Amino acid sequence: MANTFKLKTKAAVTTIATVYTVPASTTAIVIGLVIGNTTGNAITSTITVSSDTADAETNADVELLTTGTIPAYSSIDVLSGSKLVLQTTDLLKVTGTAAVDVALSIMEIT
Repeated sequence: MANTFKLKTKAAVTTIATVYTVPASTTAIVIGLVIGNTTGNAITSTITVSSDTADAETNADVELLTTGTIPAYSSIDVLSGSKLVLQTTDLLKVTGTAAVDVALSIMEIT
C-alpha cells in the first residue's frame, strides 16, 4: 500500500463546489482543512461530507461546519488537529456566502 500526501485547493468558492472526490480503490485521510475569507467583510461557510460508501452503516451528507463565520481577510482551521477518514467516492464540498479559498491536505492510501 502506497501513502501519498497531496494538497487540493479551490479558489473563490461562492456556490457549493466539490473540492475533493476520493478515487477508486483509495482511502483518504484528511489531515488539514483551511478556509480563507478573501473579502473585506465577515462571511459564512459550510463544509459538507457526502458519503455513499456501500457498507453496513448508514451513509449520509453531514456538515462539518454549518454557516461558520469567517472574519474579513482571515481563515479558519476547520478540523483543528482532528483527522477525517474518507472512502472511495466520498466527496468533500464547500460553499461560502462570498468568495472563500480552500486548502485541503490529505494522505491517499492506495
